[in-house]
Parts: sequence; C-alpha cells; structure tokens
Amino acid sequence: MQTALPVQRKVTRPRADALRNRERIVTAARDMFVEHGPDVPLDEIARRAGVGNATVYRNFPDRDALVREVVCTVLDRTVAAAEAALAENDDAFEALERFVHTAADERISALCPMISSTFDQNHPDLEAARERTEGMVAVVMERAKEAGQLRTDVGVGDLMIACAQLSRPPAGADCLSADRFVHRHLQLFLDGLRAPARSELPGTPVTLEDLRQA
Repeated sequence: MQTALPVQRKVTRPRADALRNRERIVTAARDMFVEHGPDVPLDEIARRAGVGNATVYRNFPDRDALVREVVCTVLDRTVAAAEAALAENDDAFEALERFVHTAADERISALCPMISSTFDQNHPDLEAARERTEGMVAVVMERAKEAGQLRTDVGVGDLMIACAQLSRPPAGADCLSADRFVHRHLQLFLDGLRAPARSELPGTPVTLEDLRQA
C-alpha cells in the first residue's frame, strides 16, 4: 500500500500591478487626508490614484482600514529612514535627524490625530507600528546620549511633541504654503538638542508615559 504524498499547495502572491495599485491608493489617500481630512470621499481618492472604486474596496473594505494602513505605512517609512541612516555610518544623531525630517515629509503630525475615538486605536497593526516607532526613537536617543551627541535632559516625549508641533498644523488646515518653513524650523530644534546644552530646561524630561497620561 502506497502512502499518498502530501499535496503541494501553491502560494498565491499578489501580482506586481496589484501591489502598485495598492501603493498608489495609499499615497493618494495620504495626500488627500492631509489636504481635506479623513472624511474625504473614497471615490475622490480612487480618482487621484488612477484606479476604479472597486480596486479601492478590494484592498480596503472600509474607511477605517484605509486610514489605518496610511498611518502604519508612514510610521514604517519613517522608522526605515532612521534605520538606514544608522546602517550607513552608525551616527545616532544623524539617524535622529533623518527620523524627524522624514516624519515631516510623511505628514505624520497631520495623519496620526486621525486615529481618534472613531477608529480602533488598539488595533494590532497600529499598536505594532507605534511600538516599532517608539522603540526605535528610544534606542537612537539613548545611543546619541551615550556618544555625547544629545543633551541628557530630554526624553522621547519631548522629541515627539516638538516634532508634531513644528512639522505642520492639523489635517484639513489651509497651511500648505507654510511647508517651505518646516525643515528650517525642525533643524533649529534639532540643533538645540545637541550636547553640550547651552541652557537648563525647566521641568523634567517628557516620557512616552507622560504623553499617554496627558
């Protein structure tokens, strides 16, 4: 009696054009969320992405799923930029700079507030993206402090607050003309983080826990 061989299941991979469509949708959604807020019609996003409405709904069954994917994507891109900077020359402060400037380019300060009470803030994908981001920033800041590059009286929360406040106003505001000032002001802030410190900061370093309790 012969033993039947197990059936080899074929793994279905997304086609290249399907992946490109998904990326176009996410990019178009990011830009339109920044310009008009999270309630922008999905058919307008489809039109800007150059795909049909059915393609949008095939990739994202509802608005929550699309907003969540946009936020997770920009967080992941920002983390990747900092990791690439570290891999290039192992300079922790340069990695911190890359993180801050990429966060501004990705419009994180306009997008992250969209995850409000109307969305599932505790979705596993969002939690994982936040943990990766917070963990990377904490590690890079600690390494920069150990190298004598970063003043010791700042915390991860200080960086997150300043980055959000300086990068751009909330989504939907008529503020695109101010974009040309963003990187200039962020660099001024980053230069103020360098050690040795020229002044003593009031209060204590702001932690992530401080931000969650605020």
